[in-house]
Amino acid sequence: MMELPRIRLGSDDVWVELARTDGDTWQVTADWCSWLTADFTADVSAAEVVDFAARVLSHLRAPSGGRFSVVVTPGRSNPMTLKAEPVGDGFAFFVRLTPNGDDGVCHLQMEIDPIATLELREAFDALHAALVV
Repeated sequence: MMELPRIRLGSDDVWVELARTDGDTWQVTADWCSWLTADFTADVSAAEVVDFAARVLSHLRAPSGGRFSVVVTPGRSNPMTLKAEPVGDGFAFFVRLTPNGDDGVCHLQMEIDPIATLELREAFDALHAALVV
């Protein structure tokens, strides 16, 4: 059986994952040292996730290596925003999860330690390739 498209960022202690569960259903799951967790269905399409991965990849391939911010999908249904801060040869992430869409009240914010740019490119390339068949 083929594995469903997904991307997981972080370590064993602090991580966030966007994964297709079936058809066009996506799940956002996050864990911060087992103290704070999130697990909710995201109202996004595969096309929106393809666009999200492409936008992240465009920043990771940019020669500037500067900070950037990318939302999974623009508009009210956005379940996750990644703000990337350059650190050494990679990026640390500030993640904002919004289970009820772009909600200023019900959200979870977390930090993910730096991840090497090459590792990030490979992860987002794999997500993009899994969805563009």
